[in-house]
Amino acid sequence: MELLLLEDINGVGKRNDIIVVKDGFALNHLLPGRKALVATPTVRKRYAEEIKRRAEEKEHERKLHLEAAVMLAGKVVHFARKATKTGKLYAAITAEQVSAALVEEHSISVPPDKIHIGEIIKTPGNFTVQVKLGGQSFPLQVSVVKEETAAKKPSAGPRSKS
Repeated sequence: MELLLLEDINGVGKRNDIIVVKDGFALNHLLPGRKALVATPTVRKRYAEEIKRRAEEKEHERKLHLEAAVMLAGKVVHFARKATKTGKLYAAITAEQVSAALVEEHSISVPPDKIHIGEIIKTPGNFTVQVKLGGQSFPLQVSVVKEETAAKKPSAGPRSKS
């Protein structure tokens, strides 16, 4: 069923997108919740300007994503994290951390939901994550090293009570 979205819905589309969804999803969720309208010729005429504007926005977003993807080529994101004696990290590297590191190291802004980490990064080493932009997937290298702990401060010895 073809629908015109009236609001942004994660994983489905943005406002004023014309989408094709299964009848059950449309009839049970989108239409009763007034989140979409059936894309009849009358609805298309009424919302023609908004639909056109949204199509232009989509094209602009696609171009920006492709530019970002070209900028990602050959880039490596570096992390230094504390690890246990067995070599495992105390906390896994997340998509949010990769996104923040991209901005910090390379001044490239990629939303965390566009970064897909296939295997959980819980050990030092080199990993490849996928960045999905503009309908395409691009590899990004992630390098994780064990953080060197600072030399422990020598203890002052037992304290005497005075």
